[in-house]
Amino acid sequence: MCRHRGLEAVRSRCSGRGERLCYSFHVYVFLRVSLLKSIIAFGLLITSAFSFGLAHAETKKIVLVAGKPSHPPRMHEFNAGVQLMAKCLSGVPEVDVQFVLNGWPQDETVFDDADAVVFFMDGGGKHEIVQQDGRRLKLIDQWAERGVGLGFMHYGVEVLADQAGNEMKRWIGGHYEHLFSCNPIWQPAFESFPEHPVTRGVEPFEIKDEWYFNMRFVSDFSGDRSGASAGMKFVPILVAVPSADVRDGPYVYPRGPYPHIQASEGRAEAMMWTVEREDGGRGFGFTGGHFHDNWGNDNFRKVVLNGLLWIAQAEVPEGGVESSLTSQDLDANLDPKRPRR
Repeated sequence: MCRHRGLEAVRSRCSGRGERLCYSFHVYVFLRVSLLKSIIAFGLLITSAFSFGLAHAETKKIVLVAGKPSHPPRMHEFNAGVQLMAKCLSGVPEVDVQFVLNGWPQDETVFDDADAVVFFMDGGGKHEIVQQDGRRLKLIDQWAERGVGLGFMHYGVEVLADQAGNEMKRWIGGHYEHLFSCNPIWQPAFESFPEHPVTRGVEPFEIKDEWYFNMRFVSDFSGDRSGASAGMKFVPILVAVPSADVRDGPYVYPRGPYPHIQASEGRAEAMMWTVEREDGGRGFGFTGGHFHDNWGNDNFRKVVLNGLLWIAQAEVPEGGVESSLTSQDLDANLDPKRPRR
């Protein structure tokens, strides 16, 4: 109807002039303008739809899997720990953090569409990921092939080499190996950091924890410097030099000392590292996390929270993830345990 009225107006302007050319010209201009308006409107519609879809596509889903209770109170507080991490990330836009308590979930649909999965749990020969005759290992391998980010924290970085050593190297670049790695309780000073999204906003800090070191890294990397191998980019994030006394032990188990640990005196060791995999996914290992109250340290907490975003391929803020915890937050959701005598 509007187009019809427009053409009638053109005819009126040209009538009486006896000039067919006038009418044809005005019709031509009118149709071109109408077509241009339609193209612009369609373009705006497509742009709006694309922007809406893009905004929703950018939401990253992170699944935090906590292990079953172990150790005395305020140690290996996996269930409370994942809930603290989720709380600290709750204000980050376009990030959906979900957590699983007390081990591998019965309902595995929680992993559907995950951009990153992080395991904070006990490891070793009874690690949650090696159960069900390797079915879970194959499942995680499928995630990795799709580019899903993977993270393992504290005891969760330890596997038996013949059970899951190769998988851990593929997923996160390395793992704790019994009698090769060591687990002293000590207080490293993290004084400098590489230029990396995971270190954004992290200031030098030192903190006592059961910091494992001498990991069994891919391609026998020593862990004190960045490297690349078989399409994987390896970057140590938290690095410090253990003193001779730390290398001499005692370690938590076995007490040590191990001659090969002593022989590396003076070498820096990685307690957190990141990888970028050939499949396009990312991963990290973090060996701290024994003492629950360490989550109250801003820098300890920030470097882990940054790592969670980074492996999910979410944007890490320029100043890192800002968060704060109260003593009440640290006391929340602790597992009921008998006090150590």
